[in-house]
Amino acid sequence: MLRGDAGSRRESQPERSCGTEMIPLSEETGRLQEIPVNTMDHASEEAQLPSRIVSQRNPVPDITPAMASQRRTQQMLIVISSLMLTFTGCGLNFAFGVYQELYETMDGPFAGASAAEIDLIGTLAVSLMTIGAPFASAWTKSYSPRSVSLIGGILFAVANIAASFGQKLWHFVLTQGLLLGCATCLSYIPAVTVAPGWFNGRRGLAMGIVLSGTGIGGVAWAPLLRYLNATIGFRNALRTTGVMAFVMISASALVLKWEPAAEAQRVQEAQGRRQGLNIPRANWPIVKSRPFMAHASAAVMQAAAYYTPVYFFSSYAKTLGYSQTAGANFIALSNACNFGGKIVLGALADRYGRLNALFLTTLVSAIATLVFWLPSTMFFPLAVRRALFISFTMLYSVTASAYVALFPTAIAEQFGIQNFASINGLLYMLRGIGTLFGTPIAGALIRDSGLDGATRNFEKTTIMVGVFLVCATVAAGWARAESAFTTGWKLRA
Repeated sequence: MLRGDAGSRRESQPERSCGTEMIPLSEETGRLQEIPVNTMDHASEEAQLPSRIVSQRNPVPDITPAMASQRRTQQMLIVISSLMLTFTGCGLNFAFGVYQELYETMDGPFAGASAAEIDLIGTLAVSLMTIGAPFASAWTKSYSPRSVSLIGGILFAVANIAASFGQKLWHFVLTQGLLLGCATCLSYIPAVTVAPGWFNGRRGLAMGIVLSGTGIGGVAWAPLLRYLNATIGFRNALRTTGVMAFVMISASALVLKWEPAAEAQRVQEAQGRRQGLNIPRANWPIVKSRPFMAHASAAVMQAAAYYTPVYFFSSYAKTLGYSQTAGANFIALSNACNFGGKIVLGALADRYGRLNALFLTTLVSAIATLVFWLPSTMFFPLAVRRALFISFTMLYSVTASAYVALFPTAIAEQFGIQNFASINGLLYMLRGIGTLFGTPIAGALIRDSGLDGATRNFEKTTIMVGVFLVCATVAAGWARAESAFTTGWKLRA
């Protein structure tokens, strides 16, 4: 599925200047790769980057066929492990809509609760999945991805089982919302932090496969949860999925580990560091750079828009006259496009440039929103509005979801894989903050329109999503331009 490293001869290496860096073995040549580290605005800041992974004067070691085969096997295990972590943690999180539908019809703990109050449970879980990323990423470096993911699996079981005993709405907010979000963060962030380091030439494809787990999970978990809720009740369903998630996350965590060069860097940086909570420290020379500011802006804006259509596909479909079952089919269609889009566009990004792909997918998702979804809220014939919405669902799901897979590969491309683990946590946190304010604002705009059940209800929300995505496109273009300023213009970047 994924090509590993080929063998290569021992060759003597000339001394390298301080402007180069060694990164993990190339999948094409089997050698350590030399890349420039010039990601800062000023040359003086380069000296503040983390310590070198490999001595610049050491020759490249022999890579035997057995070593190459072993690396390919480990790459496959890392992809499968990371895929299972996103499938389980993120997939169950994104299937909260099943519980939302059920809770809105129940009395007991949810008597008198509005849809917005119940939605807070799912919004908290999805937001905290990335808001806690700086801590999860720092702990992954300080301890090990296996340990952090195992703790995430334990918390996942605790959160679901505790929620099954909830008697008031705030019990579910704390357990199925806050605690489950933290548990997902501790299983999701190690996967997306460790996996990119194992790949170079096929990094986009690898991350597309890893993060397609969210789409597969959305397709698989939702019908299973509906079946369990109908047959054994939602409380037993929570307990069952809690145990299932613990087993799946724990099994996946056992094979998750750093790429050897990244492990050497981690050990070197950990020397002399005090043990404890290891509060994350930002890599300030990079954080203060213009490329980082560009990626940070794009991350916030794209996240503020991304989940809104996903959450409202079903309810918007009903305003077009579709049944509840047909509305649920739009969610399934979105998840299927999500799955395929991440893999295909990830592979294309490896060929045509990851920063190019990040910009283009964000641009197309903005166009899909303003050209297809927004007009579908207007006074066109019903058949036209339905056709526009179907087109939007497919195009948006393919391109907007691909941003999630391309995001870590573009960061590694622009700042170097050796700096990836020190900044990705902060960028994922910014995405979580964007999600936390974007989706509630969208819901408020729908409720304040005063047109119950009308398609026009969603007009302001579609405009908001479109504006956020246009801003994200501009920021992604800025990041692409910064890459050209730093390394010179080239078509593939």
